[in-house]
Amino acid sequence: MKLLKGIWIGLWSGLMMGFLLKWIQSITGVNVYSLLLNVDFIPLVGAVDWSEPVEFAFHVATSLILGVVYVYIAKRRPYSFGQLALLSLILCVPLYLLYFPLAILAVNPEIPGAADGEAFLYWVFAHFAYALALPILYKAFERKNAASQ
Repeated sequence: MKLLKGIWIGLWSGLMMGFLLKWIQSITGVNVYSLLLNVDFIPLVGAVDWSEPVEFAFHVATSLILGVVYVYIAKRRPYSFGQLALLSLILCVPLYLLYFPLAILAVNPEIPGAADGEAFLYWVFAHFAYALALPILYKAFERKNAASQ
């Protein structure tokens, strides 16, 4: 049950964040969604011209893993919502900082640079929303499971 809950939470939070970054990119012109999907620097993988849905699937797969990890940690003991939110924010710190290596390693010149403060703020905002979605979805699934029992 933990695995399935983690997959669902990872799926929905990953979809939300991806669509949020796509929306931000569409209204600002800052290529943060492109940065999220960018895999051009990964050996072998970067040599293939992947379609947007496939690149988005790579992002969602990463989110599924994070969702499962989050649920396994959250299930270890009873946590308040505030503790679950703090746990999520801490778990997601590497995601905020991932902006810099992704921006530095990108081959595509349209990807924002590491010194692009506006792009970094959008990136952090979207990942912060992702971090908040994890405990919200976790509690929603907990309530749904409790009501169905």
